Amino acid sequence: MLDVRRLRVLREVAREGSFSGAAERLSFTQSAVSQQVASLEREAGASLVERGARGVRLTDAGRALVAHADAIVARLDDAEQELAAIAGLRGGRLRLVSFQSAGAALVPDAIAAFNGRYPDVELSLAEAEPYDAIPALKTGGSDLAIVFDYTPFGEERHADIELVHLLDDVMHVALPRDHRLAGRARVKLEDLAEESWINGERACGEFVVHICLANGFEPQVMLESNDYATMQGLVAAGVGVTLIPDLVLATGLNPGVAVVPFAGEPPVRRIWAAMPSEGYRAPATEAMVEVLREVCTGFPARLRSVAAAAS
Repeated sequence: MLDVRRLRVLREVAREGSFSGAAERLSFTQSAVSQQVASLEREAGASLVERGARGVRLTDAGRALVAHADAIVARLDDAEQELAAIAGLRGGRLRLVSFQSAGAALVPDAIAAFNGRYPDVELSLAEAEPYDAIPALKTGGSDLAIVFDYTPFGEERHADIELVHLLDDVMHVALPRDHRLAGRARVKLEDLAEESWINGERACGEFVVHICLANGFEPQVMLESNDYATMQGLVAAGVGVTLIPDLVLATGLNPGVAVVPFAGEPPVRRIWAAMPSEGYRAPATEAMVEVLREVCTGFPARLRSVAAAAS
């Protein structure tokens, strides 16, 4: 294997026509240049230069090697410039994954801000629930994911995944507009013990079952869906009741749905930025996490403005 650093030295010897000229250009000693060329000749198995009273001339092998060295060094220079651009967020890529409601309420503002600051970073977005997003991070299929878990049942930790807290997403009761509890200022969960429920799937549905059991009843689940628009439509039609988070309220409420806060401490869905804890992490990943934190810091004010506009 030929040493790239020695190829650079040979190229300068060819340009300058002498060891002394190459040494001055490279800030080496003349003996160091001579040693580098001698080592490269041993690696190449051929004489590369002819030393004479008038300087140094390349042999046929030396000229062939310098021709390749020019291309090799040029490609390496390009690679170094690209790496520097990525480090300075003037290039590179970011593969972002988000679950649906964060994708609607948080991600658009985050992408707009990110693109404004780092227009040369190639950004892609995919939709996935946490149970699919976390494995994609672990296998290298994405760089950053927005995921969630629930309190008060403890946060779910994943090996080799770092979580950065973004937001506490407060849950509310969603009822048909003409429901007997729709006019209340607050509702207790046990008030809904006899209701039919529209539940989320997997973790979302399990969470509702857990909190209902903790309040003394098992919910009567009629239907399940991962789409809050569908769930709201079913509630508006009187099929059942459900829980709805702030992120969904921020993007619009079905006019046939009444939202009532919980009496006491409400259940909370915690929103996280998730990324691999080991291995290389692109600067673009860190930059997007900061942008997401900024967007989430401003989310409560945005939610208040949406509520004021709807009232």
